[in-house]
Amino acid sequence: MIQLGAMRTWLSVPLVMLGLAIPAFAGDHTPPPVEAATSFPAVEVHPQEHVAIAVEPYDTKEKESIFHFDYLKHGVMPVRLIITNMGDRPISLRDARILFETASGQRIQAAEPEDVERLLAPAGEPGGDKLPLPSPIPGVHLKHKNRNKDIEADFDTFEYQALVVEPHTTRAGFLFYVLTGLNNPLHGADMYLHELRNADGQQLFPFQIPFSKYLQSKSSQTN
Repeated sequence: MIQLGAMRTWLSVPLVMLGLAIPAFAGDHTPPPVEAATSFPAVEVHPQEHVAIAVEPYDTKEKESIFHFDYLKHGVMPVRLIITNMGDRPISLRDARILFETASGQRIQAAEPEDVERLLAPAGEPGGDKLPLPSPIPGVHLKHKNRNKDIEADFDTFEYQALVVEPHTTRAGFLFYVLTGLNNPLHGADMYLHELRNADGQQLFPFQIPFSKYLQSKSSQTN
């Protein structure tokens, strides 16, 4: 069973490699190009397992402009996930859990389009609850009338989709986390990944990537 947070279960093969930094692409709704995970500040490298994983929050209006929808305005944080396999054998994410861990220790699953669309429902309507559900409690899928073509287009284009990372390959894409009610959600938070497996089916050691690495890099660029 696919458990990439709340990733849609119909994804079955690696598709589009989704990309890196922004400025040249801002506003044109194009996935940025891919670079190795080790190119990013917020990265964890497991040398013995030949894997590097990085995360890159899209936490500013400028960066977020590649999307059709204003996620930050509605309390949703797009986070780019970059996985580099430096080894000679594939890595499987088929059972992976990729969770946003807040400073208080709450672990939040990645959203599906309908989770974001429910944020548009007026208070009191089914699906109008704006509080994220922590893992491992599954999200409650309620019928609603708030389908949004921009949100669905963004998920189709940008969502992380590769269930296998081939040898000497980098795969990247976005996961979207509903963080309504959290002030400064990146401060003290981590991205927690586990249940990744090698070609023999053995679990890799968990990855816990602090967003503080990203914030420190961002701060140093403005000084």
